[in-house]
Amino acid sequence: MQTFLPFLLFAFVASITPGPTNILVLTNSSRYGLLRTLPIVLGACAGAALLVLAVGTGLGDVLARHLHVQTVMGWIGIAWLTWLAWQIFSAPPEAIDPERAASGPRMGLWGAAGLQLVNPKTWMMALAVVSVFAGTDADRMLRVMWLSLAFFLVSIPCLSAWAWLGVSAAKFCRSAQSMKRFNQAMALLLVVSAWLTLVV
Repeated sequence: MQTFLPFLLFAFVASITPGPTNILVLTNSSRYGLLRTLPIVLGACAGAALLVLAVGTGLGDVLARHLHVQTVMGWIGIAWLTWLAWQIFSAPPEAIDPERAASGPRMGLWGAAGLQLVNPKTWMMALAVVSVFAGTDADRMLRVMWLSLAFFLVSIPCLSAWAWLGVSAAKFCRSAQSMKRFNQAMALLLVVSAWLTLVV
């Protein structure tokens, strides 16, 4: 209990603060609505929780021994997020019509879960969780499982808040021009959030 409450605060801050996943959730919910964004929220939360579990069960030790692997993974993640940002930035302007489903590809549950594998912020969070809160005693594995589950439960309302924010933002993007500006602003935020991981 001494470390559980600080962990809950850490999980809340890690989930609610802007990052690549939050911005993609916001962008998708502004275009496709809250219900169609829920699979992305669930996929992202499950992917992050499973990453905590994987790091806690030994992957973190491998990464600690091979720093060059961490570096390569970080650069792959930044490159992919930059490409995603370009896709959002260059998307054709399209007015939001509540009566018509928005066209174009969108990320689903599996895509959002897979995003966590290349999201530098999620890797740093998982490594921090395991190194700070998992401990080293005999029940470490059980603690890692509980931390993973708790992170999943804390992150769902946090990412849902970002989805709701996107739906609210869509109310101001009824014209194609305003939607284009919104997409470009979100794309720039995504690039900044990805590249900031280099200096954190």
